[in-house]
Amino acid sequence: MAHEPAGGRQVKGTGGVTYAHAGAEYFEKRGLRRHAGAWSLWALGVAAVISGDFSGWNLGIGEAGWGGMLIATIAIGLMYLLMIYSIAEMSATMPHTGGAYSFARSAMGPWGGFVTGLAETIEYVITTAVVGTFAGLYADAITEDLFGFTMPLWLWVVGFYVVFVGLNSAGAEASFRFAVVITIISLSVLAFFFISAIVSGRVDFANLWNIEPEAGGSTFLPMGIGGVLAALPFAIWFFLGIEELPLAAEETHTPQRDIPRGSLMGMWTLLASAFLVLLLNPAVLGAEEIGSSGEPILDGFRAIFPDSNIASLLSLFALAGLVASFQGIMFAAGRNMYSLSRAGYYPKPLSLTGGRKVPYVALVVSAVIGVVLVFGLGAIRNEPGETLSDAQVAVAGQLLNIAVFGAVISYFLQMVAFLMLRRSYADVARPYTSPAGRWGAIVAAVISGLTLIVLPFNESYRSVVVGVAAFFVAGLLYFALFGRHRLVLSPEEEFAVTHGKHGHPETEGYDVTEQILEEGDPEAAPR
Repeated sequence: MAHEPAGGRQVKGTGGVTYAHAGAEYFEKRGLRRHAGAWSLWALGVAAVISGDFSGWNLGIGEAGWGGMLIATIAIGLMYLLMIYSIAEMSATMPHTGGAYSFARSAMGPWGGFVTGLAETIEYVITTAVVGTFAGLYADAITEDLFGFTMPLWLWVVGFYVVFVGLNSAGAEASFRFAVVITIISLSVLAFFFISAIVSGRVDFANLWNIEPEAGGSTFLPMGIGGVLAALPFAIWFFLGIEELPLAAEETHTPQRDIPRGSLMGMWTLLASAFLVLLLNPAVLGAEEIGSSGEPILDGFRAIFPDSNIASLLSLFALAGLVASFQGIMFAAGRNMYSLSRAGYYPKPLSLTGGRKVPYVALVVSAVIGVVLVFGLGAIRNEPGETLSDAQVAVAGQLLNIAVFGAVISYFLQMVAFLMLRRSYADVARPYTSPAGRWGAIVAAVISGLTLIVLPFNESYRSVVVGVAAFFVAGLLYFALFGRHRLVLSPEEEFAVTHGKHGHPETEGYDVTEQILEEGDPEAAPR
């Protein structure tokens, strides 16, 4: 039975925010259903990232040479591993859907939580649109090559969105099962490439050093130390998205155990695949050749199987990598918007879940935003002599740079939150503790902070700083004028305002703190 508001009761919190009464009926319309275990989470995390092994990372070799890209990948891989250890601890302590927003909310208050959550929204909504765009390009090239069939890019992308919004809206079980299947297919394609490269005798490690050094450079670092810094954003593509798994906390049977396990299994899988791709793909093609390739794995297959149709057929399976990431990042975009909406930071209808207990409104809205960004901005940008498709692809590339900015901002703030929570929530139960501790979070924060500083020095990233700033200004204005007056005591907010005493939906359910407040318990007053 819903608890009716007592005269429209509102409660003031810190940071100039106000909590409105919601009641049990509010949360019944926003419920989720538990399905996942550690292996389902592993598949979801790897699926979200795996497209980065198929393309994009290789452009870092063009910026730094193979040696520079190796150093950049080691640094970024270390950052992600230490960050995942820290995130695993926080997600086990705060097992609710909010993820990064939730961690920062408890550590830094409502404004810190909102900024961190907004950074993740930028990352996931835009990355989904960009991956969908490149999947559309890829699919059209395949169908034209094999069947002589082609479609406009916008039709491919809208088609992908319709199919995968439908899949994600069918329920958590369908989403996780698809993630398992598509992840196994994607990893099998990579494994086949690794084995084929070695068995074929096409691997030549001398190819790693075929870039002519610039002045002051060397065979190992042909572009010098500056090249290493320029390669950092491209190394991120090997791992971008693995941090999303805490967003599945309320759809996991035992989140305190399974989210750390699934996250770390996924991270080690991605580390292994990244370094095998980095070693073998350039050894087959050559560092100079791979540095500008649009499809490095397929170019590798073409080198291994010359004068054969097998590369064209394998391209069908290689598309699985892009499809996997499209579905995985879409899942994260929906849950991120859902959690911020349920707490009142975003408009509340975005968190409605319907009979299948899936945030279908958030999924649809994130899809609409993605399509409008890529194709709306593409149409605006369309210049004389440039095809509409080329304009849309150029916009997608710029948007991906914005997504990387959002991701790195979120990473830095999450590591700051970890350090603050270790101090201010020292007495809260931690079912999982990061073996890297505070120093691991400090190292991850330093690397993410350095990457954030380096990004504007890359000309392609410098041009999108205004875009990133525009997103944040619009978000902050909305929160300052509207959102902060309409917050709700969702599990994430419950945990923060009660200093960890409540906010555990897997054991308490929802609406606990509101009931306590109605009974006049001062310990439940928002902080």
